[in-house]
Amino acid sequence: MGSRASVRGAAVPRPEREGAMAGQELSRSEVCGMLRQELSRDEAFLQGQPHVFIILGASGDLAKKKIYPTVWCPPDTHVVGFARTPLTVEQIRQQTLPYLKASPEESERLAAFFSRQSYVRGQYGEEGAFRQLDAHLRGLPGARANRLFYLALPPSVYAPVTRHIRQACMGGGWNRVIVEKPFGRDLASSDALSHHLGGLFREDQIYRIDHYLGKEMVQNLMVLRFGNRIFGPIWNRDNVACVVLTFKEPFGTEGRGGYFDDFGIIRDVMQNHLLQMLCLVAMEKPASTDPDDVRDEKVKVLKCISPVELDDVVLGQYVGNRGPPEAQKGYLDDATVPPGSTTATFATAVLRVANERWDGVPFVLRCGKALNERKAEVRLQFREVPGDIFGRQCKRNELVVRVQPDEAVYTKMMTKKPGMFFNPEESELDLTYGNRYKDVKLPDAYERLILDVFCGNQMHFVRSDELREAWRIFTPLLHTIEERGEKPIPYLYGSRGPAEADELLKRAGFLYEGTYRWVNPHKL
Repeated sequence: MGSRASVRGAAVPRPEREGAMAGQELSRSEVCGMLRQELSRDEAFLQGQPHVFIILGASGDLAKKKIYPTVWCPPDTHVVGFARTPLTVEQIRQQTLPYLKASPEESERLAAFFSRQSYVRGQYGEEGAFRQLDAHLRGLPGARANRLFYLALPPSVYAPVTRHIRQACMGGGWNRVIVEKPFGRDLASSDALSHHLGGLFREDQIYRIDHYLGKEMVQNLMVLRFGNRIFGPIWNRDNVACVVLTFKEPFGTEGRGGYFDDFGIIRDVMQNHLLQMLCLVAMEKPASTDPDDVRDEKVKVLKCISPVELDDVVLGQYVGNRGPPEAQKGYLDDATVPPGSTTATFATAVLRVANERWDGVPFVLRCGKALNERKAEVRLQFREVPGDIFGRQCKRNELVVRVQPDEAVYTKMMTKKPGMFFNPEESELDLTYGNRYKDVKLPDAYERLILDVFCGNQMHFVRSDELREAWRIFTPLLHTIEERGEKPIPYLYGSRGPAEADELLKRAGFLYEGTYRWVNPHKL
């Protein structure tokens, strides 16, 4: 792993790796260069070929915080913003600079990036505005430039915007479209969106982005599973008692409750981020790292999961607590949330994969806002050692992949307690990236994924059949919750969530001992 900015598992040549490990933190442009080097395969990314990156929704938060700070890396790329808001390139620069994280040495490169920027104002529903955009694009250098369209837009305008792109803005090189989640609200709306996009573009032109698939440790799951012999024989129902996938945020909606209330925590996190991680944990080894081979295996796993039942779910909504001002406000105290809303800000659900490898093993998905910590992780809890000879002193082993914060892989295991006595105690094998890979900059998830699109690599993007299976699993549950007006259980801001969720986890078969205490070996 070293200092490589891993996307496809290809290693950076050793001299670069050693230099990065021994020297200063890599700059943003160096990281981008490494990514291009790893992704370039069969001339998928041609250095001298012109590209135009069109950001639809250029005035929004996503554009200024995530997209512009990423796309300043690729050379020979013109960036064109499009939105309804009157904007200038200078205003875009001012809005974007706080998020760019460019080093002083990169000032010339940054200036060159802004010199290649432009902005077109127009309405999303007017074809004439897109014909003006196309005329602007044709006036840029490179008559047959590749065009990449990023839809940083509300889903309500996906249909007219994509139709106008197809009718008025297709270029002479390749044309690719990045679509942000949510991909519909349920199976029917998702199918309608997929049918609409499929009527305009080929599947290899559509990139449904879930930024969690660009995170270092999520991508590392495949290498851990299929690059290490020690895990293969134990990665099954004979050895694994329970799998828990967790996403926790320590803050509430913070004035964005109006948007969140339209979707809720299941649509916002569980149906996409957590389910994607479940697929990587549960799928069989693909025939290769070819994107379709990987996504074929993910679809096979999803087909083995029955729709979630309400009896296997706990819903919660945070209320105010003592502490700082933000903690004193509950979800319903957010002025942008409709009065009396029953939208869940917390959910725990138990899923089961009915195949030979995982039959009987519960997969528990937990996610929520305004909880006690920021954490995203995958936790495999193994069964007890048969034939116990230590008087029930041994705890279950666990393998934990911590996605954020402080990326790590660690194994909880039993060792002899040092000293005169022959007593077992819990310890760990710990690979914390910040300690092992000092001075290594891990690329941002959007950085990885947008460069994937430039290179035509769809491995970390959601395919239409994969999306359909994901909605099949959750749509009956979502409709039941909405039809019944199911009320979530209140939980305090800054807590672990509803106690009922811990009870569900216990009933599913997860054992929480509460005796393990991690000691940072690098601070002893």
